Amino acid sequence: MELKEITHDRSGVHNLAFQNDSKGVVVINPKGLEDNSQRIKNSQNKKTVHTNQEDEYVNIESDLHENKCDSVDDEQPRLKGYFEKKYDKACEFCKKHKTRIRYVMYGILITAYLAVVIAACSLNFQRALPLFIITVLAIFFTCWDFLIAKYEDKIAAFFSPGERYLEKQCFWLKWVLCAALIITIICWLIFDTAKQGSRQLISFGGLVMYVLLMFIFSKYPSRVAWRPVFSGIGMQFILGLFILRTKVGFDVFNWLGIQIQTFLEYSDTGAKFVFGEKYTDHFFAFKVLPVVVFFSTVMSMLYHIGFMQWLVGKVGWIMQIFMGTTPVESLVAAGNIFVGQTESPLLVRPYLSHITKSELHAVMTAGFSTIAGSVLGAYISFGVSASHLLTASVMSAPASLATSKLFWPETEKPKVTLSSGLQMAKGESNNLLEAASQGASASILLVANITVNLISFLALLSFLDSALSWVGNLFDYPQLNFENICAYVFMPFSFMMGVDWEDSFIVGGLLGYKTFFNEFVAYERLSKLIHNREKGGSMYINGVKQYMSVRSEVIATYALCGFANFGSLGLVIGGLTSIAPSKKKEIAGGAFRAMIAGTVACFMTACVAGMLTVPGLEDPCHILLGNAFNSTDFPANSTELVECCLQLFTSVNHSQEIFTGGNNSLSSWKGCCQILDQPAFHCT
Repeated sequence: MELKEITHDRSGVHNLAFQNDSKGVVVINPKGLEDNSQRIKNSQNKKTVHTNQEDEYVNIESDLHENKCDSVDDEQPRLKGYFEKKYDKACEFCKKHKTRIRYVMYGILITAYLAVVIAACSLNFQRALPLFIITVLAIFFTCWDFLIAKYEDKIAAFFSPGERYLEKQCFWLKWVLCAALIITIICWLIFDTAKQGSRQLISFGGLVMYVLLMFIFSKYPSRVAWRPVFSGIGMQFILGLFILRTKVGFDVFNWLGIQIQTFLEYSDTGAKFVFGEKYTDHFFAFKVLPVVVFFSTVMSMLYHIGFMQWLVGKVGWIMQIFMGTTPVESLVAAGNIFVGQTESPLLVRPYLSHITKSELHAVMTAGFSTIAGSVLGAYISFGVSASHLLTASVMSAPASLATSKLFWPETEKPKVTLSSGLQMAKGESNNLLEAASQGASASILLVANITVNLISFLALLSFLDSALSWVGNLFDYPQLNFENICAYVFMPFSFMMGVDWEDSFIVGGLLGYKTFFNEFVAYERLSKLIHNREKGGSMYINGVKQYMSVRSEVIATYALCGFANFGSLGLVIGGLTSIAPSKKKEIAGGAFRAMIAGTVACFMTACVAGMLTVPGLEDPCHILLGNAFNSTDFPANSTELVECCLQLFTSVNHSQEIFTGGNNSLSSWKGCCQILDQPAFHCT
């Protein structure tokens, strides 16, 4: 047996083997053998990997060495082609001038968009008016943001002398403004009562009553800061005056409501595809709940692009400036206009552990006094007025801060005071499609929550009504049910909002459903009343009123527009505790007071709506006349009523008919005869 060395293969594999070879002997150079042994020893010292299989040793180091040589050969410079050189130069140029190129692209896109707007306006300005208004608003806010970002210090320095002057004259200026405000309110009430009737005075008295009640039961009555209270009510009144009393404001919000309603109807396409052509046979499950899914998807997309953060920031800034509230509570109140009571605090999540008890109470109150955009779409699909729901959502935001600061005044020094340093949370999605998918997936829990709550609450309500009817039957009063009990409890509150006395019993029952169950049940009942009125027919059947006046429907819409119920109480405590565990004790201790404050905020919004609602803006004359003469307290000196009666008799003179019938009932004719004292020809 001889030792034979075989060296071959450029991959660097060296095989050493003992072989029996009878045919020949290979002479081995001892020096070469020593070198080979030394190489193996060195490789072991360097911890080179060896595998021993069938007496073969594989040296990987030489493989790596040769591969390294190959890679070095590959890295050797080579000549670039003509197009490759041009491509590199173009990339270099783009990197060097990327800012200018971006501005040029933006300029081209903006120019093209403006050209489209101008062309649309020149063809038909009335048709292109919404696009024109949106464009003007976008240009204004873009310029505003640019100027504030670049010249904020200079603008502040420019207005600082005026600010210092106002601070010096603050004492007497405050009293002058208060006196002017009181005189203005008195004069407005006198002239408005003379024109519209005395019902607005009841709503005003209700507003004063709720403020006094909140002050009496305040946590610290002597520490109340009245600026947030009066400025919040003032913002409510200004918004209501613009939306409900001016034709421009009413038309704008009415147009917005119609557009939202039309937009939400696109969810029918998905519902029809999934559930079939007869999906409306199961109205709530297959018509209403898909709206929640669709709206949740859209809101998630708007959060991803940053539009919702921008909008919430602007609304919060306005409330902070006018009301003097802190940035955290202002942003949360603004966010609750669009999202739910557990989602809105996420906007300021990093700051929740540093806020005071009063601020925490304001955060919870804002959640109780408003509704989320997703369920707003569901209520619109019920048939409730979209414009009034939008108005209620906007008006309740300042009302929530006003009632919160009245019910739990600030007694500590807020730690988070700089709005410029407040960073709102952004969406976690990487692109728009992912945001849409996340929004749809997030709605699953909301849809399931709505479904199981309605099933359980309606079943519980049916059982409760049966039990109460059985108890009432023992005392010869089988009509006793949960709605009747709530109606008696809440009837004074609904009447003080300005609801007609005949309708206050029905609205009181709706308020009971909303408080002890949820607003879904209440709005579902309200939608039935609205549909009954639209169908017409007898107002009373077996002594039970089948529908209400339009004014009562409007006030009820505002009063029900909030999450203040016992079911939401647990939701808020659980949601906020998970976000800010260090505030668990404060959250549990202040949640019930916040629910009461949120309820009163909705009632105050309803009072403002009752003061400002004008039937002539939205009621046709036949509805106005029907409501007038079916109500015992309708004012005889209403100018709208007189105008409708004049139109009624004018139509008779033109048509040469003694009684036209149609939409006008006999009671309307008799009432108009009494008001206008017309000749017997028209009144027989």
